[in-house]
This record gives sequence, structure tokens and C-alpha cells, in this order.
Amino acid sequence: MAFKSNIPTHPVPAGGKTGVLIANLGTPDGTDYFSVRRYLGEFLSDRRVIEAPPAIWQPILQGVILTTRPSKSGEAYGRIWNREEDASPLRVYTRAQAEKLAARFEGEFPVAWGMRYGKPSIADAVEELMDQGCDRLVFLPLYPQYSATTTATANDQLFRYLMTLRRQPAVQTLPAFPDHPAYIAALEKSVRDHLASLSWKPQRLVASFHGLPKLCVEKGDYYPDDCERTLSALRTALGLSEEQMPITYQSRFGPMEWVQPYTAPFVSALPEQGITRIAVIMPGFISDCIETLDEIGNELREEFIEAGGEELTLVPCLNDSDDAVALLETLVREALPKK
Repeated sequence: MAFKSNIPTHPVPAGGKTGVLIANLGTPDGTDYFSVRRYLGEFLSDRRVIEAPPAIWQPILQGVILTTRPSKSGEAYGRIWNREEDASPLRVYTRAQAEKLAARFEGEFPVAWGMRYGKPSIADAVEELMDQGCDRLVFLPLYPQYSATTTATANDQLFRYLMTLRRQPAVQTLPAFPDHPAYIAALEKSVRDHLASLSWKPQRLVASFHGLPKLCVEKGDYYPDDCERTLSALRTALGLSEEQMPITYQSRFGPMEWVQPYTAPFVSALPEQGITRIAVIMPGFISDCIETLDEIGNELREEFIEAGGEELTLVPCLNDSDDAVALLETLVREALPKK
């Protein structure tokens, strides 16, 4: 009897073919308790995200956190869930970005998308591209600012899967792009377009980036520097000062100290200073997600109004806009060898 291998095979390209893989953080498959629990379990088990020793952290995670947090997070996802697509906004936008990027390449480069946590996985995306004959991959994590908790762990996951392959594609990983001219130009346009649509003028344009434990920075993570690079370039483009466009950090988790100033207390203190109408932009996120739409759009707005604020508007993330897709195309094409 002939031996039949159950190892997946891929077509061998005759002349070489390059595929593009974009990756974002991830999302639960649904808003129910078990879907959110699976997602949080994977996310919060990442040693890049939670650096505590597993012997200490896992009992805490598998105990109180994954018992109580999925219900609360599920409610938050439920407030922003795309009912028509039955998916989170992050999944909807990432898929659309990949589809529109593929259309721009017009068959020149196949495009796939994956998530660091949840589905489709980065491994699924690699398989998809290899099935199309790609023996070279350009990997673009969709994080404008570098952090070990984002860009690095996405790269880790890609190479972790490649370690299982007998025949690996060649891979080029792309760097973060905190002040890339195309990124800053897209952000500037999004701000100007959104503010022009308002019937009132914000007194402050608050920038809110995802937070990071201070200990990570002390160990060498330069994420805050990248955030400052983004905001410095955007302030220049918009002609705003640090006072007019302050930087803050959101999404604290746990008891340790994180990079400051914290978004929520900073914004809640503004009405006492006579600042009652603000816009908030989140330049650390390419796509709107639970951190932008719910944490800022719902929770922060409620806190601001309770503190005496009158108006809080969100500048939408770039999402699957033409400017967003043009940015991704630019980043990929700049990385490819010139013909």
C-alpha cells in the first residue's frame, strides 16, 4: 500500500510570486460569553501582553478574570457589533481593507488578512497565500506605532507558524509607520473632513493612544516615542500646538502604573477648565474597534458629560477609506524591490 501523507501541500510557483499579508489584533467570533472568553483567554495568555510568570498569572486569568470579564466585554462588543455582517467592526474593516487592497493590485500581488488572536489566524492567511503559489510574503502588521505588545507579537506569531513548515516562503516584515508622510496626510484629511462636518467647533482635539505599562517602556519598548512622533507630525500638519492637541493614553488594565497622562481623568477634568466641547482622535488605531467606539465613544463620552462637558465627537479611524487603502498600498510598494 502506498503511503499517503496528510501534510498539506502547496503549488510550487514557476517564477516566484509575492503575496501580501495584513494583520490586526483580533476579535471574538461573537458577543456571547464563551466566544469572548476564548478570545480573551488567547489574548491575555500572550507573554508579550502579560509578562508575569505563567505560574502566577494563569491561575488569576483562568479564575476570576475569565469568569467575570467575558460578560462585561460581551456587553461592550454588543453595543458596537455590526448586526448586518454579524461581526465586530475591526473584523469588517480589516477584511474590507484586504479586499480593496487586492483590487488596487489588480492581481499583481494576492492579498490575505489574518488576526493575531482569533479567526482568521495568521496561519490561515499564510496558507491562503501559499495555496495561490506565493513563495514570498510581505507581512504588514496594522499598527502605526511599534510596541512589543503589538508589532512584535504579530511577527512572533507569523514565525511561530513558519517553524512548522517544511517548505517556508521567504518573508519580509514591514516596520511601524508612526510619521510616514502618507499616514500623516491621511490623518490630517480625516480630521479636517470630520471637523468640517460639525455644526460646532471643538475647543480641544484630544489624541488618545492605547496605553502601555510603564515597566514595558523601562525595559526598552519605545512605543511612547512613536506616539509622540505621530502626534508631532500631525500637529505640524494641522497647525496645532501641544495645548490645542494634547496626548493621552487609554485602556489601562491591572494595578500597575501605565504611561501617562491617562485619557479618562484628563478628559473628565476639562470641563472644570472651561473646555466643554472636544473632539477625540485615536491615531494608534487604523480601524475603529471596541477601544475606539465603545471605550471612547460610549464610556468616555458619558464620563465627560457627567463632569459637565457638552459635546464630544470622535474623529473616525481611517478604516477602509480610500486614504487608508492607498496608505497600505504605499507601504507595501515601498518595501518591494524596484524593478
